[in-house]
Amino acid sequence: MPQLVRLGTRGSPLALWQAHRVQELLERAGTRTELVPIRTTGDVIADVPLSRIGTVAIFTAQLDEALLAGRIDLAVHSLKDLPTISPPGVEIAAVSERADPRDALVGRGSLRWQEIPRGATIATSSLRRQAQLLRARPDLELVEMRGNVETRLAKLDATPEWTATVLAVAGLVRLGLAARIGERLPCELMLPAPGQGALAITVRVGDGSTARAARAAVHDEATALCVAAERALLRRLEGGCQVPVGAYAKFIRETVKPALHLTGRVVSLDGRESVEQSVTAPVADSASAVALGVALAEELLADGADRILPQVRRAAPPLGAGDR
Repeated sequence: MPQLVRLGTRGSPLALWQAHRVQELLERAGTRTELVPIRTTGDVIADVPLSRIGTVAIFTAQLDEALLAGRIDLAVHSLKDLPTISPPGVEIAAVSERADPRDALVGRGSLRWQEIPRGATIATSSLRRQAQLLRARPDLELVEMRGNVETRLAKLDATPEWTATVLAVAGLVRLGLAARIGERLPCELMLPAPGQGALAITVRVGDGSTARAARAAVHDEATALCVAAERALLRRLEGGCQVPVGAYAKFIRETVKPALHLTGRVVSLDGRESVEQSVTAPVADSASAVALGVALAEELLADGADRILPQVRRAAPPLGAGDR
């Protein structure tokens, strides 16, 4: 009889969709599974702006604790929620094939970016999105909005003075809400969060059988290399969701050797200052992808990110994941 694997997940509709998808892949590969919903700090404290909670792993810490205590065997995460350094005893075993990594503009009806009126109010709790919105449109008014995807859409619909919000395309599509998307924002305007669109499977260090089962059923190596570079860039910038950093890597197969095209962007909170750099280089493995991310981060720091980031940290309290 196949081993029973207890799969931990947050209880939000999107997290459950993601967990059921991983469960389906594991079951198809012959691994019996049991779903174990776990409430996280980010789920419990739902009415406080993320910038005031003061912890980085608000959507992952309780899942890590359950893993280490042996209550679950693996956990399913939105990869962009994971801290760039895993806690002791926990490791990423697999990364899923990436969905559309872009952000979506969501208003009432088919709102397009060019149709947003001057001085419009956009609701989002993500510093990355806020900074890039102001970079493109300094006239916009920004307000905090928290909650799961459905809650945010309901708040938008119930608040006529708000023009729009910005949410991840992947989450809307996974929940069957693609019709709410007014426009999929181009990366030139809104560079995604590192890892956006991908799922991560974490396991206990040393649990080889579960790690192998997860990797065989879920892992996509091209996506893993891309997000390794993105997360290395973020880690070198000493960032997380508490700093307005966007990063996106594309895997290029057409070259003689597989390569990554990586773009990184750092923006001040008021959108007035920004630095952006891109690089394309061959990658042979995770180590070379990480090295590429670190090298691009060094270029960003030399180009002005070393001035912008300390200003951001002084102005913004530590926060957890706000990039739903």
